[in-house]
Amino acid sequence: MDFTQKMLRDDALKGKNIVVTGGGSGLGKAMTRYFLELGAKVAITSRNLEKLETTAKQLEEETKGECLPLQCDVRHYDQVENMLQQTVEKFGSVDILLNNAAGNFISPTERLSANAFDTIIDIVLKGSKNCTLAFGKHWIDKAEKNKTVLNIVTTYAWTGSAYVVPSATAKAGVLAMTRSLAVEWAKYGIRMNAIAPGPFPTKGAWDRLLPGDLKEKFDLAKKVPLKRVGEHQELANLAAYLVSDFSAYVNGEVITIDGGEWLKGAGQFNLLEAIPEEMWDMLEQMIKSKKSN
Repeated sequence: MDFTQKMLRDDALKGKNIVVTGGGSGLGKAMTRYFLELGAKVAITSRNLEKLETTAKQLEEETKGECLPLQCDVRHYDQVENMLQQTVEKFGSVDILLNNAAGNFISPTERLSANAFDTIIDIVLKGSKNCTLAFGKHWIDKAEKNKTVLNIVTTYAWTGSAYVVPSATAKAGVLAMTRSLAVEWAKYGIRMNAIAPGPFPTKGAWDRLLPGDLKEKFDLAKKVPLKRVGEHQELANLAAYLVSDFSAYVNGEVITIDGGEWLKGAGQFNLLEAIPEEMWDMLEQMIKSKKSN
């Protein structure tokens, strides 16, 4: 099976104007590319304008769509408001916000400075809050309906995870915000959903999370019951569906796309997978003998 196949029909997002934070590289870039292919106009934002401009030019050439690069540090509400205004001036309106900007690194928590912890909280939680609040207020003030916010979280938003505690803390907050506003803002015609991706390796993020030869020592595919990592198009397919009108009745949901990874880690006896077949025969005989006694 080809997991890089595109899911939605052509022009499925035609007429939609989308803002993707952290859209200059990695998964943000992959989702932006597919949105453009489906007919949307997309503004991509990050702190690095040069990278954004390079990405926008490349994606426009590849898709023949319209991609607007806008410098914005989502940690600052005034910059978010300015980015929103620039997008509206260019596109006329905004229909969809994809909160994808994030930061993460591995570290024993006791080795973190307060500032290092705050850096992740500010980008992930505060940044998502800033964008959601600015866009939500704009839509509500203008009485605009059929708007969507899609947040990128992670499965450890609900399980927690050692060694990435700032990220787990921030993503848990984003997930709570997603579910809370799905109820509160539905009356304004605003849907809120989230995606929790498993391993979708990208050059920048995974080099920071697994530097040096750690990528070889920790084979991510081995943690996944399907024995592979995700293809970027698979995530883009899901994101495109959730921001499209085909998902108009999906609200307040977090959809996991991880090949079963977190469930494998959650099951108390899942490690028994490592037991060879011949040992199971021996264990079965031991269990039967105990029953007969």
